[in-house]
Formats: sequence, structure tokens, C-alpha cells
Amino acid sequence: MRRASSFLYLVSTICLSLSICNSAHAQQRPAITGIAFVRMYTADPSASANFYSKTLGYGHADDKGITRYSVNDLQWLEVEPLPSPAPASRQAAVAFTTRDAGALERYLKAHGIAVVQPLAHGAFAVHDPEGNLVYFVQEGTKIPGLPIPSPNAPSHRIIHTGFLVRDAAVEDHFYKDLLGFHPNWHGGMHEGETDWVSVQVPDGSDWLEYMLEAGPNPSAKVLGVVNHFSLGTNHMSDVVQALARNHCEGSNCTKTQMGRDGKIQLNLFDPDLTRVEYMEFLPTGTPCCSPIVGKAPTEVENR
Repeated sequence: MRRASSFLYLVSTICLSLSICNSAHAQQRPAITGIAFVRMYTADPSASANFYSKTLGYGHADDKGITRYSVNDLQWLEVEPLPSPAPASRQAAVAFTTRDAGALERYLKAHGIAVVQPLAHGAFAVHDPEGNLVYFVQEGTKIPGLPIPSPNAPSHRIIHTGFLVRDAAVEDHFYKDLLGFHPNWHGGMHEGETDWVSVQVPDGSDWLEYMLEAGPNPSAKVLGVVNHFSLGTNHMSDVVQALARNHCEGSNCTKTQMGRDGKIQLNLFDPDLTRVEYMEFLPTGTPCCSPIVGKAPTEVENR
């Protein structure tokens, strides 16, 4: 009897310890809930300001050389002058929201990821394996002086961002294995090909797009196509009407098309050729290549 009791006590103690250990392990990485901002470079700040404030309709605030454009209470766009020497890409950084920036910084350090900008004012930054600058922003962080979202904007939601990826397996170790991103959708221009792979944040509906096909030496125009961000809408017709009210110029302002993921889209390009992809939240066509398995984005973020 005594042996049986001792054995049961030992088993219960081990189970309790394992439960605590598993719980601690599961909580090591704080929640990552969505996109906070996307930052672009510009060679012509005046032209860029005209595009983001007038055509896209966003109010802005300037701080230490960076202009921030308010998309909604949790998301914004950033534009800064092109440095010298100029990098090939005009996409400067992407940022994701987390519920605990301090804990996430410690988590990444513990896994051998170098912090290139330590936590300050609610954010820190690292480089992903291919050198992209990635920020993590504390949930609820407010930018001083940033105006409320403008009613003139055709969209008030950033739903995804994408950039050129040379080695998806290496990027997967960072985004999937360490950060918990999970598959959302993948597709290509032709059946049987995979040109884009979407991985969704672990605790929200926004996603990151690996752009796999740009050729060995992509031009500035090609880089502008692949290094992009996407603004969501319920109805593309509302975007077209809003762009007209904002005096958008050029054929792209009304050129809608069905994407390979079955969603209606419209593409604009800023003065430095970065693509702005308006996209409906839900597919109205049949997605090619693979089903969409991730959570669908909505007009109001669920964070």
C-alpha cells in the first residue's frame, strides 16, 4: 500500500511538473497579433507626401525625419528619406504588434536573435535571416501627434505586407518555428507553380507574403512590385469611388482585377514604385493552387 501511494505521489508530482514546464514553454513567446506599420524610403519627400496624404487620404505627423500616416488607431505607414548609398529596395522595415514587447525581446535573445534596436518607446527591432528589418511594437502604443484616421482614406486596414524571399526554408525557421506564424495560402501565376507563400501571424488575421519570384537581378520596378503592402476593403467599388474623390490620376485608379487568391484587387504605386495593393477581405472567386486556411481579415481588427 505504502509503495503504491509513493508511486502515485511520484507520478502526480512528475505530471504536475511537466504541466508547469509545458505551460511555461507555451508562454515563452508572447502573442503576435498583427501588422503595426510598414516603412518605405522615398527619393522625393514632396511627391511621396502628396501620394500618401492626398491620394491615399491619410493624415500625418513628422518626427525626426520620419513621416507617419495614420491608417487606424493601431496601424500606420512610415516614410523616410532615401539614405546614401541607396539600397536596392524602397521597403525599409515591417513591424508587427505584440502583447508583450519586453518578453518577446527576451525570447528572441534567448534563441540567438540579435536585437539591433533595443526596446524603447514600446518597440524593438531585429533582422530576419535575409536581412529585412523587423520591428515588434507593444500593443496599444500610440504615436504622439498622429492624427485620427481620415475619413478620406479608401481603406483603414493594413491586412498584409510582402517582400522578396530567396530561401523560404531559412525564413520559415524565423517566422514559423520561432515566431509561430502559420500557413495561410500559397499560389503562383501558373498552375503547379508557387510564386507566393502567405504566413499568418499566430494570434490575428494579418499575414506576411514571401515573394519568391523576382529573378536574379530584379529591377527597381520589379522590387517595387514584390516589396509591397496591402490595404483591405469590404467592396472594391468603395475604393474606386474614394480614389476618384481624392483625385487619383492614371488608369490604375480604376483598374480592378481578380487575384489568384480569388479576391478582387487594385494596384497603385507610390512615387518610388512601392506597390500599394487594395484587396477585398473575402474571396469572391475560387482561389488557385491551394485553399485559404487562415483566418479572414475584417474591417475592424480583432486583437
